[in-house]
Amino acid sequence: MLTCLDVANYFLAKHGNTTKDGDLISNLKLQKLVYYAQGFHLAFFGESLFEEAIEAWEHGPVVRPLYNTYKTHRNNALPIPSCFDDSLYPKQTANFLDCIYSNFGQFTAWKLREMTHQEEPWLISYNAGKNTKISIQLLTSFFLTQKDKIKTTEFNYSLDRMKERINDEFELVPNLATAKDIEQWLMQ
Repeated sequence: MLTCLDVANYFLAKHGNTTKDGDLISNLKLQKLVYYAQGFHLAFFGESLFEEAIEAWEHGPVVRPLYNTYKTHRNNALPIPSCFDDSLYPKQTANFLDCIYSNFGQFTAWKLREMTHQEEPWLISYNAGKNTKISIQLLTSFFLTQKDKIKTTEFNYSLDRMKERINDEFELVPNLATAKDIEQWLMQ
């Protein structure tokens, strides 16, 4: 299992510390990206992406060890990790994290903060000044209702699961050379 810092390092190493439009990846923004990664990982895969707890703080969900790592940077762009090991991230996990970034990396830190302030995990858990933990059960139940709102990529591809779902009834596709051949075959 990854740590919250592994997830954060992936976002920073693979996507840099600024977005295409020049928005900074600050501690606040990184916290929200890691939160969404955990929530959607629970929904799509039925298990946590990392073990560290997420807490409901004034500015939204926060993973304390991640916050402590980057708190001295305040609202500035976070450093890109100098040592990054791709082998920590299986292809499915890397694809999943890229999907999370493509869905949420486009938003500013403040927009992400506002989004989390309208979502059940933070609304139910937040108690001013208490930094209450957001339960895995609450994250899972909420993000299960959000699965259809995320644009997915190939991260959820599983040949075994596909075979199960269609009871191993695959139809072989013939070797077709042209688009017209494919169209005719599909019309049969």
